[in-house]
Amino acid sequence: MKKLLVTILQLSVTIGVLYWVYHDPNRRAQMVQALRNAEYRWVVMGVLAYGLVEGAAAFRWHVLLKVQQIHLSAPRLAGLFFIGLFYNQFLPGGTGGDIIKSYYLLQETPDRKAGALLAVVFDRFIGLVALVAITATLITLRYDFLSQKPETRNLLWLLLILLGASVTFLVATFIISGFKLFHFLPAHFPGRDKLIEIFAAYHLYAHHWRATLVAFGASIVAHLATFTTFLFAAYALGVRVPLLDFFAVMPVERTISALPISFAGIGLREKVLQIMLNGLCGVPAAEAILIGSLSFVIILVCCLPGALVYLFYKPSGAAERVRLREMEEEVVTLEHELGEPE
Repeated sequence: MKKLLVTILQLSVTIGVLYWVYHDPNRRAQMVQALRNAEYRWVVMGVLAYGLVEGAAAFRWHVLLKVQQIHLSAPRLAGLFFIGLFYNQFLPGGTGGDIIKSYYLLQETPDRKAGALLAVVFDRFIGLVALVAITATLITLRYDFLSQKPETRNLLWLLLILLGASVTFLVATFIISGFKLFHFLPAHFPGRDKLIEIFAAYHLYAHHWRATLVAFGASIVAHLATFTTFLFAAYALGVRVPLLDFFAVMPVERTISALPISFAGIGLREKVLQIMLNGLCGVPAAEAILIGSLSFVIILVCCLPGALVYLFYKPSGAAERVRLREMEEEVVTLEHELGEPE
């Protein structure tokens, strides 16, 4: 029931914001004209840029799996990665792909279930650390630029609040894990199992710090390539914004559109870019909105292979397909087992 209500909320917000940004007939006419004049070679470049995102992220996961002594064939590794990529985009909450990827990885590695789960957890974690690092750097360099207008300043402050929450989370997990404070938490304390997972991941990946640095570098490449995908979408629509200015806007869009209040960030993405690019760079509202939508289409095209892979993928350790709820229950059970005292 809770998931149904969340899904209804996300769809309601998505529809409402889409109406907000697309309801003006004059603006829609401007969008049609912009699409007619678009240079679609830049769309192709956007697809290639997002291909680099996928390549860097897949390489990062490969590195993290090797630390756990998990060695999958290239087809299996690519298959699991693309399945997770697709479902992370299109399942409510943004982490459903991790559940499916974790479940199938557990089937492929029955003798290393804990390591498989920790690799998925740390993959998400190292991506967050890299985004925080990039965001902090760009805000430091372009704070005055980003805070010029009241509307953009409000979004910047929202980003800073979310950034502060992320940094607090990272520091808290580091302290709790470093001093093993989770042992003092009640067995049913919310998030206790996750803290123990993070502790185990910290311990292992800190020991293999070279691999962790490589994974961090791959995360940086993936995030910057995502920014570049949006930049090429802007170029396709004839919008030219200085590189540093455009990249400074992207953490605002990426962070806010990742909030689980709309479906796959649809609507939020367009509205944030309209406010930021129009207010700071003078980009016409129609083109600013289209940059978000066109970028989403590019990402959609690049993620769709994951749906095809899922249809034909046969896990080594599972005789038949199971529902998402059953996958989630098995993953949660393993998380709880990791949290049990030895």
